[in-house]
Amino acid sequence: MSTSAATADTDRPWASRLAALGPGLLAASAAIGASHLVSSTQAGALFGWQLGLVIVLALVLKYPFFRFGPEYTAETGLSLVEGYARKGRPYLLVFFVLSALSSVISTAGVTLLGTVILAWILPSSWGLGVPVLAAALMGLTWLLLVGGHYKALDGVTKVIVVTLALGTVVAVVMAAGRTPVREAGFVDPSPWTLATLPFLVALVGWMPAPVEISALNSLWVKAKAQDRRLSRDGILFDFTTGYVVSGILALFFLALGVFVQYGSGEELEMAGGAYIPQLMGMYGEAIGRWAVPLMAVVAFVTMFGTIISVVDGYGRACAESLRLLRGQPRMSRRAKDTWITLIAVVGLVIVIFMSAQLAGMLRFAMISAFLTAPVFAWLNFSLVRHEHRLSPGLRALSWAGLAFLAGFAVLFLLSLTGVLG
Repeated sequence: MSTSAATADTDRPWASRLAALGPGLLAASAAIGASHLVSSTQAGALFGWQLGLVIVLALVLKYPFFRFGPEYTAETGLSLVEGYARKGRPYLLVFFVLSALSSVISTAGVTLLGTVILAWILPSSWGLGVPVLAAALMGLTWLLLVGGHYKALDGVTKVIVVTLALGTVVAVVMAAGRTPVREAGFVDPSPWTLATLPFLVALVGWMPAPVEISALNSLWVKAKAQDRRLSRDGILFDFTTGYVVSGILALFFLALGVFVQYGSGEELEMAGGAYIPQLMGMYGEAIGRWAVPLMAVVAFVTMFGTIISVVDGYGRACAESLRLLRGQPRMSRRAKDTWITLIAVVGLVIVIFMSAQLAGMLRFAMISAFLTAPVFAWLNFSLVRHEHRLSPGLRALSWAGLAFLAGFAVLFLLSLTGVLG
């Protein structure tokens, strides 16, 4: 169905916009995971407010390429994945390979973080280890996605995003009202060195998410459009809401790192799994043990929302890509559920048997997302600019974003190969 033809609730524009909410919040839920809870918080804990500008810059300059996903679907009725296929089979093949790899690495990474948080919340006397808890978490995710399909995912995500937003705001307000943890004589470290470049690349790579999430967003828009008629304004309102929420929460998590950890004198654990217990402990010291359960709930809700969104989104993307590569007429529910099951199982196996290497894999995924960002950004831009009219401002911002992503990627490669430094 072409969403561009949809004129539902034109006499009640706000009702139409509220009814369209869902895909953008799903994209926000997929984004608000390791990038926010770990990278943003660590950015604040390591460098204070200094990287706030980098986060804002990444959000602004990546904005057009995320917007083009739902906008392309609103205008054409096609997903971005179908747009890639129309652009050329090589583009689609590259997207499929990168999505398949990212799906299992990302799923394993966010599942491990979610499992670590869940293990921290539950009584140690229960004796539940990582394999059992990871299996339970992944099993619940699988049942929700395969049993409930899009409607269940849509409803659960709305609850998760609202809970996450409220919990994070309350946590930051409480942290800001306490005595600063910064020690006397603490010297502010500079993030503007070649040594910190890999951290900056990882931060920007998943801020607010990998650019290919735009394709997942367009698939969610198309799935929602099967049940109701969606207007273009409603689809863009949904996207903007999710994007703004993910951006604001990134800054709130940065603030949490500043208020709870920056200048405390304690060495930071950089590995995600090891960092979570440290964050909880320092949060309790700075604010009070009574407030720790709130932070734990916020952290777990963050990761659970990311898990279900990542597994569903990449499952849809891989199934749709393979369908188009095979020339099949439509994506079947069976194909989507098969990919969801495959991603869940492989991700769980990685968590159980390769958890020691997961920190490196997650950093690799973040850096890979950044290095491939210019490719997907250009592809999204080229699809939309040739088929739709773009405002001068959005066109200029797109060129600026491409220059930023490509230039930063070249700088990192030069540093990695030893040309710089």
